[in-house]
Amino acid sequence: MIVTEQEINEMRNFVSDLNSMKQSLVIVEGKRDSAALKKIGFSGKVLEYHKFGGIIKFTDSVAKYKNLILLFDGDKKGKHFTRKTIQLLQRRTNIDLTFKRKLTSITKGKIRFIEQLVCYESVFLRPDSSFVKGV
Repeated sequence: MIVTEQEINEMRNFVSDLNSMKQSLVIVEGKRDSAALKKIGFSGKVLEYHKFGGIIKFTDSVAKYKNLILLFDGDKKGKHFTRKTIQLLQRRTNIDLTFKRKLTSITKGKIRFIEQLVCYESVFLRPDSSFVKGV
């Protein structure tokens, strides 16, 4: 995948903004998604949907948090999880989808699955990112 300097800078800002959301909880679908976020520098709290064993157990467990940042995948299943989560939690907590939209905008739709963020790991580790690189 070709990654431009602008995309790298925007992704760094994305991770920085995500890390600054100290009072929020990031929710992803599974362990690969969680690992991908960590690999690109996310240091906040992440919960994995699939560890809960169902939507009702999941929503009951996360309802106690004030702000939830949903980063489900952009596939049919991820969109279903997003709709269902919003439906069940909209009056119980604040649900933030801005980071998902921002990610889609930065990558221009190239990243549909959160686990694909690992492709940025090697670029983030390089000190010189001033030109287009193939990742």
